[in-house]
Amino acid sequence: MKEKYNILIAVIISAAIVVSSAFISNGIKNIKSGKNTITITGSAKKQIKSDLAKWTGAFSAYSPSLNEAYAMLKENNEKVRKYLLSKGIAEKDLVFSSIFTSVKNEILPNGMIGNKIEGYTLTQNVEIKLNDVDLVTKISRESTELINQGVQFESYPPQYYYTKIADLKVEMLGLATKDAMLRAEQIAKNTNVKVGKLRASRMGVFQITPPYSTEVSDAGIFDTSSIDKEITAVVNCEFDID
Repeated sequence: MKEKYNILIAVIISAAIVVSSAFISNGIKNIKSGKNTITITGSAKKQIKSDLAKWTGAFSAYSPSLNEAYAMLKENNEKVRKYLLSKGIAEKDLVFSSIFTSVKNEILPNGMIGNKIEGYTLTQNVEIKLNDVDLVTKISRESTELINQGVQFESYPPQYYYTKIADLKVEMLGLATKDAMLRAEQIAKNTNVKVGKLRASRMGVFQITPPYSTEVSDAGIFDTSSIDKEITAVVNCEFDID
């Protein structure tokens, strides 16, 4: 009985060794039996600085008279223009939107909105899009100084972009593929097999996040909130093994 028990234990241990040898590294996704291939996930990271920034500010004017509100808004428009020009923005880089009109109706004693118009709020946006991301950042932080000139002004957070993403993708995928090859070779070294040629590769999710972010999305991420960004490329590679 004891002898049969020892044989059973030996069989279980042998089976466990065989199974575990197929999954000894977290870099392995799949080993296809009979085809002598191994699929490895490689990745690459790189930090970059945005080379284009877009910023929007908004200013408004209110008056019981529509004509007076328009005159006030026109005056504020000139103050905003002069302020931005004084900060080093070229006239050609200033884009003013059309005017948005909001009507304020009277509030009746019962809390309902009446038909009588009490006043008009006119709002206009100004947009700047520049390669000088530091200048745009500075303006976004300081432009509320216009409030001291009597302008009701609101500054929105800038959006930051990197315009050479297409070229960078090619570079990053190449680095991710090299990483996959190194992982495959390390696995092969530990399992007494030899890595052959690359049989197939498939690009995984491309992530552009703030530096050191742990955010991940199956659909990919394209961050526009930070000047400095971290790009992560993932590629799944299938190699021959001998």
